Amino acid sequence: MPAASRSRRSRSTEPATAESSPAAPAIPAEPAAPARRYHHGALPDALLAAAETVLRRDGIAGLGLRAIAREAGVSHTAPKHHFGDTTGLLSSLAAVGFHRLADAMRTSAPEGADASARRNAIGRAYVHFAHGNPALFGLMFRTEKIDMLHPVLGAAAAEAMRVMASIIGGTPRLPDSPPTSLSNAEAMQMTSAWGYVHGLAVLLIDHRLRGILKLAPGFDDPLALVDAALDEVRFGLELEPRD
Repeated sequence: MPAASRSRRSRSTEPATAESSPAAPAIPAEPAAPARRYHHGALPDALLAAAETVLRRDGIAGLGLRAIAREAGVSHTAPKHHFGDTTGLLSSLAAVGFHRLADAMRTSAPEGADASARRNAIGRAYVHFAHGNPALFGLMFRTEKIDMLHPVLGAAAAEAMRVMASIIGGTPRLPDSPPTSLSNAEAMQMTSAWGYVHGLAVLLIDHRLRGILKLAPGFDDPLALVDAALDEVRFGLELEPRD
C-alpha cells in the first residue's frame, strides 16, 4: 500500500479532538433531586410548613394546593387527601397561627402580675406577634379564605380567646377554659381591648404610622411608637358611670 494511502487511513481512524470536531461536547444530565419521603403522620405537618413558606414568599394570593404540594415535594393530590380542599388546609394553617399567638400572649404575662401589667404584656405580645408574622396574621383574619367553623381552627381561636379573657377582671391567673358567658360590661371591656390592640397591629403591619412618626421624631420606628402607646394609653376598660 502506498505511504500516502496508509497515512490517510491512519488519520481517518484517529479519535476526533475538540479542535477537529465541530460538535459541542455533551453536557451531562443534572441528577434528579431525590424525592422527599414522609411518614404518613408527618406529611400534614410538612404540608403546613410548606404552606407557610408559600404564604411568606408569595402572599395569600399564591396559596394554592398545587403550589403547596410542589413546595413540599409531594404529589399534587397529597394536600387534598389530608385536608380536603384549600379552605381546609388554610384553616389548619390559621389554627397554627392562633396557637402561636396564644402561646406568645400566655408566656408574656409575668407570673402573679396585677391586672394592669398582665393586660399591657398581653397587648404587647399580640402586636409583636402580628409585626413578626404579618402574612400569617393576615390569613388568620381573612374569613373569605378560612372556615372559622373548622374544628381545628375553632379550638385554636378559642384558646387564644381564653388568654385574651384575662385582660378583664382582677384575677392574676389565666382562666382554665374560654369564657362561656360574659356580662355586658365584660363584653364591652373585651371588645374595647381587642379592638385597640388589633387596630394597632393592623396599623403597624400596613405601614400606616410613618406619617405620625414624621411629626413626632421622639420615636425610633413604628414599633417603638406602638409600644409606647401600649404602655401609656389606657385600653378603654373603665366604663363610664351611669346615672
